[in-house]
Amino acid sequence: QVQLVESGGDLVQAGGSLRLSCAASGSIRMINVMGWYRQAPGKQRELVASITNGNSIHYADSVRGRFTISRDNAKNTVYLQMNSLKAEDTAAYYCNALRYASFSIWGQGTQVTVSS
Repeated sequence: QVQLVESGGDLVQAGGSLRLSCAASGSIRMINVMGWYRQAPGKQRELVASITNGNSIHYADSVRGRFTISRDNAKNTVYLQMNSLKAEDTAAYYCNALRYASFSIWGQGTQVTVSS
């Protein structure tokens, strides 16, 4: 079964940029949707961005225009480029792999902290 490992989280000043990576242990071609979620303390986990294996992309309104999701099937990796970061982007970011009627797998998360 696919395992996911996120990386790239860090402490950054407001207005800065980070790129998160989600590396899968197996091929992501068979995965229908790869998504980035985030969870801030005391809040529910929310979808940030997702990309299908047909490269259909969805963004949360709060990040549209600032974040970019992409996938590299050759490297079995999904990226989240985050620009113009705000304090409210501070959260633990999680990668998810969804195969319809089969599985939904989560990574362990990576922390993003934006100082204002």
